[in-house]
Amino acid sequence: MDSFGSDFSSGSSSGKMDTGTIMEQVKVQIAVANAQELLQRMTDKCFKKCVGKPGSTLDNSEQKCIAMCMDRYMDAWNTVSRAYNSRLQRERARI
Repeated sequence: MDSFGSDFSSGSSSGKMDTGTIMEQVKVQIAVANAQELLQRMTDKCFKKCVGKPGSTLDNSEQKCIAMCMDRYMDAWNTVSRAYNSRLQRERARI
């Protein structure tokens, strides 16, 4: 518990961080968690698609398949992410 509390102990003279700093730290932690989840999902999907019989090494076709799969996955994720962000901005503009 002490290590968690120590992250928030520096800052203003009262020994507590201001809300803005805490929010920024939370945003960074969420971004890291999202990136880790994206990488894990991409790895799982591409491995299942491209590797028929796991072994100690990947052959050339498996390597190419994984590279292309990861490229397509990232392209699709970026497209969806841009569309989602655009929609959020339109919704915020309406309010």
